[in-house]
Amino acid sequence: MAITKEKKADVLKDLDDKFGKAMAVYFADYRGLSVTDMGELRKKLREEGIDFRIAKKTLMRLSLKNSKLPEAPSEVMEGPVGAAFGYDDTIAAVKILHTFGKENDNLKILGGLVEGKFITQAEATELAKLPSKEELLAKLVGSMKSPISGFHGVLAGLLRNFVYVLKAVEEKKPAEAAAEEVKEEAKEEAPKEEVKAEEKNEGSEAEEKPASPEGEEKKSDDASPEPAQDEKAPEEQQDEEKPQEEVEKPADEAA
Repeated sequence: MAITKEKKADVLKDLDDKFGKAMAVYFADYRGLSVTDMGELRKKLREEGIDFRIAKKTLMRLSLKNSKLPEAPSEVMEGPVGAAFGYDDTIAAVKILHTFGKENDNLKILGGLVEGKFITQAEATELAKLPSKEELLAKLVGSMKSPISGFHGVLAGLLRNFVYVLKAVEEKKPAEAAAEEVKEEAKEEAPKEEVKAEEKNEGSEAEEKPASPEGEEKKSDDASPEPAQDEKAPEEQQDEEKPQEEVEKPADEAA
């Protein structure tokens, strides 16, 4: 269906604006896509801030020339062409096209224009397999966070161990204090028991101890007069007996 010159002018102006602002443009053959499929593709691209435009190859080539960009290779401008314009990310558009093409064989990537240079279909497919900007940023943040998280883990471990040590000391102190009290009580009771034991030993020694030499000497002194009396006894007896003889003698003499 032919379009008017005014419509062509509007389409060309829109393409010029988008080619001038886009960081990357990827061209795709959309033949065979249903209206529903096309609507779903546009929605996925629009959610990522990507515009998808369909235009004749002549208008595409003219817009590239107006934007002072390289001329598109023939394999890129083959058949009906749809262009996905990415403004903030160079690979987001091609990743969506590549994923959608896996689910729907009617969409085929033809090539791309990245930072002012055209790339082939193979190169565009390789770019689609690269991590997205968000994935790269997530990996970068993860790599930057890893040493911090490691340091945080070490520090948390040290603090946790310190708390355990304090808790152990706190639990140990009452036990040590109780042990010290028991020791002190034992020390206080020990002298008393020793004194009692010494008194008991002294009492038993006093009972078992033999008489002292002084007692023996005293005893011997007390006992010594008895033999003396025995020794003097004969003399006294003689003295006592002698008068009897004298008494008897005169009696004999008198007889």
